[in-house]
Amino acid sequence: MQPMPAVAVTRNVQDRRVDKSSKTPLLDTIRTPEDLRKLDERKLPQLAAELRLETIDAVSVTGGHLGAGLGVVELTVALHWVFDTPRDRLIWDVGHQAYPHKILTGRRDRIRTLRQGGGLSGFTKRAESEYDPFGAAHSSTSISAGLGMAVARDLDGRDNNVIAVIGDGAMSAGMAYEAINNAGAMDSRLIVILNDNDMSIAPPTGALSHYLARTTSSGTYFYVRDIAKQLAKVLPKSWERRAARMEEYTRHLWQGGAWFEELGFYYVGPIDGHDLPSLLPILKNVRDAKQGPVLVHVVTKKGKGYPPAEASDDKYHGVNRFNVITGDQVKAKANAPSYTKVFAESLIAEARKDDKVVAVTAAMPSGTGLDLFGEAFPKRIFDVGIAEQHAVTFAAGLATEGYKPFCAIYSTFLQRGYDQVVHDVAIQRLPVRFAIDRAGLVGADGPTHAGSFDLAYLGCLPDFVIMAAADEAELVHMVATAAALDDRPCAFRYPRGEGVGVEMPAEGVPLEIGRGRIVREGTTVALVSLGTRLAEALAAADQLAAMGLSATVADARFMKPLDTAMLARLAANHEILVTVEEGGLGGFGAHVLQHLASTGALDRGLKVRTVTLPDTFIDHDKPEKMYERAGLTAPGIVATVLAALGREQGLANIRA
Repeated sequence: MQPMPAVAVTRNVQDRRVDKSSKTPLLDTIRTPEDLRKLDERKLPQLAAELRLETIDAVSVTGGHLGAGLGVVELTVALHWVFDTPRDRLIWDVGHQAYPHKILTGRRDRIRTLRQGGGLSGFTKRAESEYDPFGAAHSSTSISAGLGMAVARDLDGRDNNVIAVIGDGAMSAGMAYEAINNAGAMDSRLIVILNDNDMSIAPPTGALSHYLARTTSSGTYFYVRDIAKQLAKVLPKSWERRAARMEEYTRHLWQGGAWFEELGFYYVGPIDGHDLPSLLPILKNVRDAKQGPVLVHVVTKKGKGYPPAEASDDKYHGVNRFNVITGDQVKAKANAPSYTKVFAESLIAEARKDDKVVAVTAAMPSGTGLDLFGEAFPKRIFDVGIAEQHAVTFAAGLATEGYKPFCAIYSTFLQRGYDQVVHDVAIQRLPVRFAIDRAGLVGADGPTHAGSFDLAYLGCLPDFVIMAAADEAELVHMVATAAALDDRPCAFRYPRGEGVGVEMPAEGVPLEIGRGRIVREGTTVALVSLGTRLAEALAAADQLAAMGLSATVADARFMKPLDTAMLARLAANHEILVTVEEGGLGGFGAHVLQHLASTGALDRGLKVRTVTLPDTFIDHDKPEKMYERAGLTAPGIVATVLAALGREQGLANIRA
């Protein structure tokens, strides 16, 4: 069947919404999965078609992750129809694909608030619905969580099902293998749905494949397999080995799932994930067999049913608001280059000068800008998959051989490789360069993707150089600094989005390690900024000046090592010193406080305050609103200064 043209898709959406004389759409009758389970099986394809249109229409308004959700529409309908959710626990790995699930589970009336302030999360979230038994946004957690739920069920003597849906990309992470290995050694009944939408581990082969999948999901198959295993145990050793080899050969021949079977799973598939007549009976067989653990291999297509998404190289993984008819995304006006692009171009410039410069990414070449580096130096970029732990140690290995690895990982994802940062990089003092993208608050992706903690978790490591760029020009120099630093590890952090529009240098020049800069001179208040809050610190200085308070503004550049000479001068010549950073507690401000306390600066009456991200997780919203709530805008900085100086009237005016 040819894909429906985009115009037809749009017309269907509009017709369903405005034609009052037409028959009520099935989707309008579904408030919860309980309503879904009342439908006749023959009506499910129609419901899936309507659910796909609703998903397209909703994401065109809000933006978000589109391709993954469109790929699992039929699977979502099938799972909620076959299983008794929420009693049966349904866990979506990552959550990118969960929009259709949200529509079917009582959240359709809010689906156009996705990723908006006060609206639905773009991922699964326990606090949002009982149908989200586990919150997710980082990949490869679902099998571990599902196994924990299954074991808890067994301990309680309950009989509900636990289903974990994980994508083939997420299966590249070591955590998924660890969970499969553990689950396969246990008897807990766990159902894992492998949503294969890209690399096709074992592609389906038509009618025979569907027949085999249905056969191998039946109770008879499980029964015969168990008899064969028990028989092999009582045979003489020579016969046992022959029986095992024959069983393995047969599984390879029939289905290609021997790898999962070797780890203790019953393998079923591959199945066409868009063919409900094939999918439903297999899921029912798996549900009723009461065997476990079971892996059901489902093959789907990202962007299914929306031609622009199907035709896109990136499968419309993440989109801005878009025109449903054309598929064109709404693009924000660019006033300055993005920090990510500046990093990529700066790294390319360094690589042209030094053939030892190489780049490492963990399945995020375009997100980190390293796709541009790969175009320039295809043999010097390494995408290791969703495997941050491996990425860090792989980079450490490159460093031992004299190469200069730049390991570009989002702040939130680098958390996953922290032991490797400590054990494999820091302790050995290996010069791995960490390019930390998405530092600070990131907007619509919310707290799961915020770069809140890297300053704290890296700052405690000995001999680790840590930089934060105040603007895009500073980032150019920090890339050059990292390239030149060859005797210890370092990290430089920068936010998502555009720079501030400063004049760009012709080339990067290495900075003096541990030296900040004074941007504006004053007398009463010292504002010491680390990172891109420098612009807000300057605006705060303007507001303070209007109140008769002269402020010095400094750009620390380095959190580690601190510019102790600059801090000593500021402490001696100002009444109050305020640090400002886009990070949580325990970061830059904590380091400055400890230094000032240990040198006796606080004993001389200096007032010190730290402006950090608050000790809470901030829900998704526009970044500027999130920073305002965090107190990391100019009014928040001014309020901190006035409170420290006891100027309550001025503080009241700021709050008003």
